[in-house]
Amino acid sequence: MPEKELDDKILSLLEKNPALSAVELADVLKIPEKTVQARLEEMGDSRQTILIVDDEPDAIIAAKRALQSEGYNVIEAYNGKNGLEAIEEKTPDLILLDVMMPDMDGFEVCKHLKEDELHNHIPIIMLTAKGEVDDRVEGIETGADDYITKPFNLRELKARIRMVLRRAQD
Repeated sequence: MPEKELDDKILSLLEKNPALSAVELADVLKIPEKTVQARLEEMGDSRQTILIVDDEPDAIIAAKRALQSEGYNVIEAYNGKNGLEAIEEKTPDLILLDVMMPDMDGFEVCKHLKEDELHNHIPIIMLTAKGEVDDRVEGIETGADDYITKPFNLRELKARIRMVLRRAQD
């Protein structure tokens, strides 16, 4: 069951009976208590969530560590299709999206999200080794909010994330 659906069921049960324990919720939902505990903890997590979609694990690890140290909740996906699935599970506040990935590249993912009424509000920063003007223009015309070429400086990445999130809140 997708996390969003499970969260909705947990919240619905708690609205009817706020005194329900995690054990009782697990019994009603027929799922492990550990799963209920994890969902309750995540629902109480007020940190902004950033999804990193990149087919290079080293790139994800470095960015994830840097962003977690800034207090962000970071989730990851290793290709475009998994990125779209991750968004269905938990809507992020911002997406860091690699352009060059097998199967579904970042331009396709960006275009898909910007055409999706449920997700077109999510800011996207494209990350890529392709630094040509035409590539940057394509990313921005596809709907990206910013475009950073690899290799990038982590301080600059964090500053751009703050800037894009600030703009998204206005």
